[in-house]
Amino acid sequence: MALLLEMRGISKRFGGTQALDQVDFSLDRGEVVGLLGENGAGKSTLIKILAGVHRMDQGAIFIDGKPVTLQTPQDAQRLGIAVIYQELNLTPNQTVAENVFLHHPQRMNGILGKIGIIDHRRRERETAALLAQLGITGLDIRRKVGELSVAFQQLTEIAKALALEARLIVMDEPTSALPDEEVEHLFEIIRRLRERGLGVVFVSHRLNEVRAICDRIVVLRDGKNAGALPVNEASDDRIIAMMVGRSINNLYPKRPATLGDVVLEVQGLTRRGIIEDISFHLRAGEVVGLAGLVGSGRTEVARAIFGADRIDKGTIRLNGTPVRIRSPQDARNLGIGYVPEDRKVQGLVPGMTVRDNITLAVLRQLARAGHVVDRSVLEGVARRYVHELHLRPPRTDLPVGSLSGGNQQKVVLAKWLAVDLKVLLLDEPTRGIDVGAKAEIHGLIDELAHRGMAILLISSELPEVLAMSDRILVMSEGRLVGELSREEATQERILALASGRK
Repeated sequence: MALLLEMRGISKRFGGTQALDQVDFSLDRGEVVGLLGENGAGKSTLIKILAGVHRMDQGAIFIDGKPVTLQTPQDAQRLGIAVIYQELNLTPNQTVAENVFLHHPQRMNGILGKIGIIDHRRRERETAALLAQLGITGLDIRRKVGELSVAFQQLTEIAKALALEARLIVMDEPTSALPDEEVEHLFEIIRRLRERGLGVVFVSHRLNEVRAICDRIVVLRDGKNAGALPVNEASDDRIIAMMVGRSINNLYPKRPATLGDVVLEVQGLTRRGIIEDISFHLRAGEVVGLAGLVGSGRTEVARAIFGADRIDKGTIRLNGTPVRIRSPQDARNLGIGYVPEDRKVQGLVPGMTVRDNITLAVLRQLARAGHVVDRSVLEGVARRYVHELHLRPPRTDLPVGSLSGGNQQKVVLAKWLAVDLKVLLLDEPTRGIDVGAKAEIHGLIDELAHRGMAILLISSELPEVLAMSDRILVMSEGRLVGELSREEATQERILALASGRK
């Protein structure tokens, strides 16, 4: 293979923080390279330098062996570099075809008439041809992008890159919001890109996916190169040791459960057209996994129990007593907490400090005379959980939006630990966080269950569900379709139930 990209000695400092320190990275034509590292390791900074978003302080970049200067995103675009970020850069109110050609004036010139009128049919034909190159036939190019699934939105982004005539595509956490069946479809697309001689940089925290699609891995740690390996030499233990600088003996530290009485019981929970006749129970000290394909109703069950969504019928009992939960405040007062799927939008106030986020749920309890809050008391509560959860950096005064994904998730958990909880509903608690933080959160889940909390764990990562759950409930199309004990549960059995097969 011929060398497509070479980055030599890349350094970048933001104020007092050395984000990158003499980092080297290379990519051949027709190669898929996994770029790995914990949150804060420097992956995003390296990608943004390649994309022309940040300027490096020191180093050199070569494309096809020739030195290049990347000072703007337009520079990267002209060189055939495309970056597909985790938060997709699409305009939801425009069609697929309109999005594909939105930022490509060179291609647009070819589909403008003599008086500047767009030839819509030609634009649609060219979009269809680009998608056909990827083997995509089921995408309606006249639909608005906002109406599409995440998987089809990603395909639109890839088609945009091809319209740009990209030779190098960076995919930042492309599978984080995809169901398992769509991940394999994405991998087939990546294989097609590789066969056409494009270079792909694949950024992910999911080590099994990295091994499945990448030819080679490059690991960053603390802004420096920590090593590179052919994928056939990259065991989980070896990758993790490179990423965190130490071995992690147990990614899933699940101890045998000591179950207590039934704490939460749900009977016939229904929200018409969304979830239907949901019944199950949680015991003290128990972790119950809730599995199913995306769109099966998992999140909606948690939101209904928490009072975030109305229910049409059904009964919720807490410690045997029927309760009415009409709002999240009712749930919180009853000792039910909820860590939502989208922590940035639903779980945190990014502009507020770590201290203020941690104490949000207990402000009323900490207030004197019902209104006045002693800031020193808030600081004491926040410092306790910053210490207990090993928050990095260990400061309460930072805006929570400035923290890594793993540390943000710890703040969401800390907010609920400050409350006297009986039940904790966890929706995708480790999505998009690095392996070190993931192991810590798994350890916290195990510790909370060991203390007697009842936990409902929703996750798209089946290894996580299998390893951390005492029982597993499976949903399909808004209904519970099966229950498996820890001993009888396998990925195959869960997927068979979730997809409607017995």
